[in-house]
Amino acid sequence: MRQAIHEFAIPTRGRGFYEITPAVQDWITGQQLENGLVTLHLKHTSASLLIQENADPDVRRDLEAFFSRLIPDGDPLYIHTAEGEDDMPAHVRTALTAVNLSIPVVGGRMALGVWQTLYLWEHRNIPHQRRITAHLIGE
Repeated sequence: MRQAIHEFAIPTRGRGFYEITPAVQDWITGQQLENGLVTLHLKHTSASLLIQENADPDVRRDLEAFFSRLIPDGDPLYIHTAEGEDDMPAHVRTALTAVNLSIPVVGGRMALGVWQTLYLWEHRNIPHQRRITAHLIGE
C-alpha cells in the first residue's frame, strides 16, 4: 500500500464553479497507483467541494440561483459581516455543502460517472486563492 499527499492552489475570480477534475486526475496519474481512494479536503470555510453534472451549464446556474434565494447576501439576520455582505452567507453555503470528498480510484482513474465532475464552488464575491489537500492511498 502506498500513499501520496499534494496541495492544490486554485485561484478564483469570485463566486462560481471552478472545475478541478483535470488537475486532480493528472496528479493521480502521476502517482502511478492503479486502485485506491483519493480524499480531497478544502482548507476554507467560505467555499466548498462538490461532484456535479458537467454536461449542462444550466445545472450550475440553477444551483447558484437556488442558493442565492435560500441564502441571500446582505440578509439582516446575520451579525457576522466582518468581510462584507457575502461573508456569513458564504459560511452558511459551506455548512450546507461539503469541504471533503472521497472518490474511488479504479484503473488509475477516478471512478466518476459519465456526467460527473469535481468542482470547487467559491461562495465569496471577490477573488481568492483556495487550497485543497489531496490524499491518495492505494496500490
